[in-house]
Amino acid sequence: MKAVLWDMDGTLVDSEKLWDVSMHALYARMGAVLTPEVRESTLGGSAETVMQIVYKDVGLDPDPAAMAESADWLHDYTGDLFEQGLPWRPGAQELLDALLTAGIPMALVTNTRRDLAERALKSIGNHYFSVTVCGDEVPTGKPSPDPYLRAAELLGLPASRCLAIEDSVTGTASAEAAGCPVLVVPNDMAVPHGPRRKHVESLSRLDVADLRAIHAELDSEQGQRSA
Repeated sequence: MKAVLWDMDGTLVDSEKLWDVSMHALYARMGAVLTPEVRESTLGGSAETVMQIVYKDVGLDPDPAAMAESADWLHDYTGDLFEQGLPWRPGAQELLDALLTAGIPMALVTNTRRDLAERALKSIGNHYFSVTVCGDEVPTGKPSPDPYLRAAELLGLPASRCLAIEDSVTGTASAEAAGCPVLVVPNDMAVPHGPRRKHVESLSRLDVADLRAIHAELDSEQGQRSA
């Protein structure tokens, strides 16, 4: 393990609860009601994907300009919530501090747009990350492998040498497709098990040695399957 690649929403910080608030506000603005099923389908999605889901659900014409305006409104609303303070997921800040002390490079890899990610980083702390990759800076966001491939490229490392930490189906699929072993810490939804995935209930009992061991375990299993 040469680096750790972190998802943001739902993994580092419990921001999905704030996204719930802003998504319901967006639906109210459209004169509609957001159902739990539709909300779950948007978890981890890029701005473009989320707007496609919303407009289809509400029955609006998927006009690109209108969807862009709605996305801007949603991100501005969410950004205001972010700046009121983001609650940490259990153990996340402690693990960031431990990795920083150990000199292990870290990247933030998020489907969130750059402008909103920067507002979130005011709460999280820019100093933890050697690089950050946002959903509007790659050809295709998660579940495409593009965000994780870009992060590994910026760090100058093969994706296989980077441990990704994710909470969602979308993000886990992205990291796995890029070739990263994935530590899955489910938050608001269940994530299926897989050969390149290690599930834990919380980050609160993990340290750097544990992350190294998890990466080695998943890397070894991959090597055995390839042999």
